[in-house]
Parts: sequence; structure tokens; C-alpha cells
Amino acid sequence: MIFKPCAVVPSRNHAAALPGILQRLREAGLPVFLIDDASDVPARDTIAALAAPRRGIIVHRFETNQGKGGAVIKGFELADAAGFTHAIQVDADGQHDLRALPSLLSLGAAHPDALVLGAPVYDDTMPLARKLGRWITHVWVAIETLSPRIIDTMCGFRIYPLAPVMALLAEERIGRRMDFDIDIAVRLIWRGVPLSTLPVRVTYPPGNTSNFDALRDNWRISRMHARLVLEGLGRLLGIRRRPAGEEANHWSGLAERGAYWGLRVLAAAYRLTGRYGCMAAMLPVALYFHVTGREQRRASRLFLERAYAALGDTHGPRWSDGLRHSLGFAQRTVDTFIGWVGGVDRNSIEVVDQAEIDRVIAGGRGVMLIVSHLGNVELSRASLDDAARARITLLVHTRHAENYARLLRRFRPEAAIDTFQVTEVNPGTVIALKEVVERGGWVAIAGDRTPVGGGERVSRAKFLGHEAAFPQGPYILAHLLECPVYLMFCLRENGRHRLYFERFAERVVLPRGDKEAALAALAGRYASRLEAYCLRDPFQWYNFFDFWAEAGAR
Repeated sequence: MIFKPCAVVPSRNHAAALPGILQRLREAGLPVFLIDDASDVPARDTIAALAAPRRGIIVHRFETNQGKGGAVIKGFELADAAGFTHAIQVDADGQHDLRALPSLLSLGAAHPDALVLGAPVYDDTMPLARKLGRWITHVWVAIETLSPRIIDTMCGFRIYPLAPVMALLAEERIGRRMDFDIDIAVRLIWRGVPLSTLPVRVTYPPGNTSNFDALRDNWRISRMHARLVLEGLGRLLGIRRRPAGEEANHWSGLAERGAYWGLRVLAAAYRLTGRYGCMAAMLPVALYFHVTGREQRRASRLFLERAYAALGDTHGPRWSDGLRHSLGFAQRTVDTFIGWVGGVDRNSIEVVDQAEIDRVIAGGRGVMLIVSHLGNVELSRASLDDAARARITLLVHTRHAENYARLLRRFRPEAAIDTFQVTEVNPGTVIALKEVVERGGWVAIAGDRTPVGGGERVSRAKFLGHEAAFPQGPYILAHLLECPVYLMFCLRENGRHRLYFERFAERVVLPRGDKEAALAALAGRYASRLEAYCLRDPFQWYNFFDFWAEAGAR
């Protein structure tokens, strides 16, 4: 990676030390972006007089105070637009010993992909309240980053690699005031940006004035840590909050993300305290998911309204029903995980038509399974014996699910199944899956999610009284594979799970004359069966997106 650094210096009424700071930065060959964050007179005039574009000192002034974070972010934007690859942040109050600057630059050049943080070495001038505040922040950052290493995220002497920083700023909201330094460092660490540190002496000069508001900024930092802890827990256990401004045009934009350490946390909770302890570990994540997932809450309410109407219930869902829906998803997650780690007694799952499954296995024929996001078909797969599980190849539309399966193989290799990444079905896909079927394998594909590419290859069918888009892919693939097609559902009923294995078609044959009508009829049949199972318990429907949206608008 190229290392082309500049300096960003935010200032709010700090001007006395600036001439010496700028001289040091220029002697090190660094162009400087000096950001005046609405300083008052006389600091405003002093800062303005320091502008010297020909000597590499650019001054940008805000007329309204933006906060330290807002000022530094503006410096990032100016540096990125000017073609610099790295930004060195230096505070304007003279606390940092800039004799460490050559060492900081050397470390940045040696590790150009890393966030380089100054590790402050304080003298006796540091106020006791600041020492206590920093110690508390160190503890919270250790929790948020799951690192026993003491990371000082409050020191404003550091090097940022601009590429990951600009990507982060485009996708997430970072604190704009004194919470900025901590917030951005933790989020960059979450994104896998490497970390390097360099000791630097820090002093509190006599007469130094601070812009830190003890009441407001401590409140901001406390809120930020609470948010980071909740988000960190959500990342661990596989729930992602969509960044502000990101459009969820399709279900794939809302996909879950698995994390190896999240599985470890669940495993530890389960082994120490059993299923109820595991559920307790998931509870704050479920609450976070419910509170922050505005689009998911809206989709949940729409689905429940239509399910209630189909059941003849006129009062409609209450707010508590939405929470119950989210908690049901958490319960499903726990049950799935326990199944994968071998904690589910196979006798606790009742197979409604075991004779049909036995007949298919004994016949050695390959089949297609159409599954859905209703209930917990994952649990049925996790509970199959090794021979039956080895038959299954799961078609996944996103890398998220493929990565999740890969992590499960690391965590419990004997429980994993094969996944087949497929964004669209092409001749190579068909040939590979044809070989799976001819070996007696079972090809599983979701029947309730439209293609990742959008509105192509869908049929409209009535579902809970309203038309929805259903994918044509399962029926086109079944036609090409020339094999029997079965539906599989697994619902929690009366404290145990029931697995339904239902024949859908001995073979799917699409006529040459009117394929669209034949595909629409198949989609309609599937929608009817999906609806029938949904109405057994609507709270086991886990498609948290607008299922009835026009395909082109998703």
C-alpha cells in the first residue's frame, strides 16, 4: 500500500501552541489541513493568519461548532479529495510531544494498512479525574473489542489509513464530538483494520483550556459505550444493524452474519447453564434486533396483520406481538445452535411421515427439497443421522449463509452439510446438481425468497390474501433435474418439534407452449401449502422483510 500522509489538526479556541505544531509538521514534510471549529476572537484571527497554501497549510473554518469529530472528519474529506492515503491527527493544544513524530511516521510507513494509535505516557500534570475516566474507557473498550490488551482510544495523536476510514464513514454514523476518537477506533478494529501503537509523552501545559464538557461529553461517551457494547454483542451473535441511509432493496440486504466467536459465546452459555442460559445470552441481542430493526418491525407487523386476518382475528397484532415475534426468532436461533452442537435429542423431533423418508432413502433416488424460512428446518438437518445429512446439498444465495456453514464446519465438523453458492442458475450449476441427484443426493432450495438479482424469474401468487412474488427457480431446476420434489417444514408444536415431509410432485414437467402459466400454477400450489403451515403458528415466520413488495421495488 502507498504511504502518502498529511496532517489534520482540529482546533476550537486553541491557537497559542499552533505555530510550533505547524512548524514541526512542516519540517516532517507533512501538508497540513487545519480545521477551525468556529473559534472565537482572538483565536479565530490567529488561526486564519496561519493559512499558507503555498507552504502546504490549508485552513478550513466552520462558522458553527461541529465538535471535534466533525472537524476531524472534514479534515479526512479534504485529505482524501487531495489524494492523500493517510491522515495524521494531532491535537492543537500542544499536549503531544511531537518529537515522537518521526517514529510515528516510520511505524505508519512500515504498516500502511494499520491504525496507528499513540499510547500516552503521562506525567504528574494529568488531573486525577482524567486518569479515572481513561481507566473506565479502557475497560469498556476491552469488552467491546474482546481484547485483554490495553488500548488507549482517547489519545488524539494517531495515523488513520484513509481507505477504510472513508468506507466506514460512508456506512456508519460516528460520534461527532468528544466521543469520536473512541468510536472510530473501535469500529475500525471491528472491521479488521490492524492496530499498532507507539508510546508518546503527553503533558497538560499550564493555563491549558479544555473543550471537554464534563456533563455533556461524559453523557455522550457513556451512551456511546452502551451502544458499542450492544452492537458488539449483536455482531458476535450474528445480527447486523443496517447502517444509516443504507437501503434494504431486497431480503439479501438484511441477511444474517455468523461469527465464530458468537458461536463460542453461545456454546459456553449452553454448556454452563443449559438451554435457558443460552436463551438468556440471546435475549439482549433479540431486544437490540427488535428496537433497532425498524424495517424488520414494520415487516413483522404487516405479516402478522395479514395472518390474523386470514385466521379471522379482527383485533390485529399488538405491540407485544411484534416483540414476541422477535423473541421467537431468538428462540429459533438457540434451538438451531443447540441442534448443531449435538444437544437435541432426536426423539424430541417427531417425523410426521417417517415412512416416506425411509422409502426415499431406501430407494436411493435423488430428490429436491423445497424449504422455507418458516419454523426451524435447520434443526431437522442438524438432527439427521450422518448418512442422511451427507446426502443434502443446500443452495444458498448469499455469501453470508456460505460463511456461516464454513464456520460451523470449524466449530463442529461432523454437523455441517454441503453448501452450493448460487446467485443464478446456469448450465454449469445444473450439471453439478444433476450429478448430486444421480448419486442419490438431496438438493435443498428455499421456495420463499426471490432471486438476489431482483424481479426476474418470479411468479405472483396469493399468499395470506395478497399477491406476493415467489421464485420460479425451484420449479425450473426441478424440471431440469428430473427428480421428485418434496416440501419440508419443521415447526415447534406443544413443546416439541414436528418435521413435515410432504410430496409436492413426482416430477416437474414444464410444457413448451406456456411455461409461465405452468410456473405460476406451481408457485401458487407452493404458496397455498406455505400459507397453511404459516397459519399453524404465525410467530414462527422468520422472513423479516416486506414479503408483498413489488419485485422491482425490492
